[in-house]
Amino acid sequence: MTKRIGGGRRKTRAKFRKNIRQKGKMSLTKYFQKFEEGDRIKLIAESAIQKGIYHRRFHGKSGIVTGKRGHCYKIDIKDGNKPKEVIVHPVHLARL
Repeated sequence: MTKRIGGGRRKTRAKFRKNIRQKGKMSLTKYFQKFEEGDRIKLIAESAIQKGIYHRRFHGKSGIVTGKRGHCYKIDIKDGNKPKEVIVHPVHLARL
């Protein structure tokens, strides 16, 4: 049996990289932002915070907020034609 190489953030060096003008301290309003059920959002990773981050496959996708779990939100996304539910921290979400 071979051993799996790499973790969940493998091959994300370019994908999750910040723009040079976005580097530095992030605002706390982005960290504590609130969403309601039915809000349309876009998944944009905040690479400085790894808590509650999604799989790299969903980067840049949009979805709908369907609920809350702790501090994180449940997001419904279409991955191809298959509907999926992703649990994401609000720091990685942006309104559409």
